[in-house]
Amino acid sequence: MLERNVIQGRGVRNVVENGEVTGFEFRLRNPNYRGTAASLLDGVDVVVDGEKWDGEVPVWTVRGRTYTLDQLRATTDVRWALDETVTITVPKPGGLAVGVHHVEVVVYLRRPYFPPAVSRSAFPASARTVIVPPAPDGGLRYAVSTYSYSGDLNTSMTFEDALADVADLGATGIEILGEGNVPGYPDPDPAWIDRWHGLLQTYGLTATNYGSWVDTAMWRDRDLTAEEGAAHLARDLRLAHRLAFTSVRPKFGVTSFDLDPHPIWTGVVERCLDLAAELDVVICPEIHSPTPIRHPVTQGYLDFIEKTGSEHFKLLIDTGIFQTAPVDDGHEGVQAEKGKKRPAFLEPLAVPMADLAEILPHVHFIQAKFFEIDDDLVDLHVPWREILRTLLDAGWSGWLSSEYEGRRDPYRGRDQVRRQHALLRSLQTELEAGR
Repeated sequence: MLERNVIQGRGVRNVVENGEVTGFEFRLRNPNYRGTAASLLDGVDVVVDGEKWDGEVPVWTVRGRTYTLDQLRATTDVRWALDETVTITVPKPGGLAVGVHHVEVVVYLRRPYFPPAVSRSAFPASARTVIVPPAPDGGLRYAVSTYSYSGDLNTSMTFEDALADVADLGATGIEILGEGNVPGYPDPDPAWIDRWHGLLQTYGLTATNYGSWVDTAMWRDRDLTAEEGAAHLARDLRLAHRLAFTSVRPKFGVTSFDLDPHPIWTGVVERCLDLAAELDVVICPEIHSPTPIRHPVTQGYLDFIEKTGSEHFKLLIDTGIFQTAPVDDGHEGVQAEKGKKRPAFLEPLAVPMADLAEILPHVHFIQAKFFEIDDDLVDLHVPWREILRTLLDAGWSGWLSSEYEGRRDPYRGRDQVRRQHALLRSLQTELEAGR
């Protein structure tokens, strides 16, 4: 599915030829209401951060073949359809710097059914685009949660669009929400499962973490028993395994504002540990603001790890616990406690890095929660430099999975995820260079 803006968010990158960066490229959708013969294309002016390239300079890639403007004008059998994008390549030694850029274009089309004096039509567009560097080799691995695209999924983007976006920005892992992303949950059509595996192969993605729920209060007159909760978790463990996921995050119902999990959690997990080991899937409950690391909830999980000695029960850290500034964008469906300005999990908890370092041996997965990254690649709430330094110093090797939870304006999540990956990868490269 194409984005509404003529300038597409996907496909923005520097061009490398023979080891040298020679320019940059981006994609456009057709700005007209009908497809057009390529011979009617009459150039595209490009301005990036105030630097301009006149309409005859960029080259066009249409249906996989690349043309200069003069070559396009001479074509007799090439068309630009409404449901296709073209790639515009602009020569610029060294390319564009990593980060956010203001891109403006004017696409020129000749329309013979207009009077000759006005048949050359100009279609202007502008957008903020992001150059994301390649992920550094080894160590940390980069993924994205489909939660980042909430509001856009099934409205302005398909599920496959989400996977295509993740692959386009150079991430290699995908995290999903079982109940939100699996059609026919909990019993998807086998054809969909085959298609899922095909999409993973097509986009070069690894299934990472599967989001699951144990809704302890799903009945109005009573809570779930441990046996019933275990049946729910076992069902999701089996489905996650069929979809090639290696961990499941069970979100248990809570009993307090500190997110104390319902007491059946221990019985539920105990009943599922043998199955998790059989399937080689790790059960990892989430440490989520406003619950810090040094807290009875977290300690209860750590005690369970020590008691069972299981390699199939570990922790999932949500980086919202390290937040250093409040978030005032709110959160859909959640109200603050009486007398409070915002929900507790949007207040800065500022968990110390020393606490993270202490439990990292028991951490299986990290949801890289964030709310807003500005045009200068500055995260306004989460201290990524300190987080990454802690992970690298400890030699932690695992998935960092982007989980955008800011404003749900159309397309904003897609842009913010690209910004986060540009920021994190740049920081990792900088920190490793200084080691």
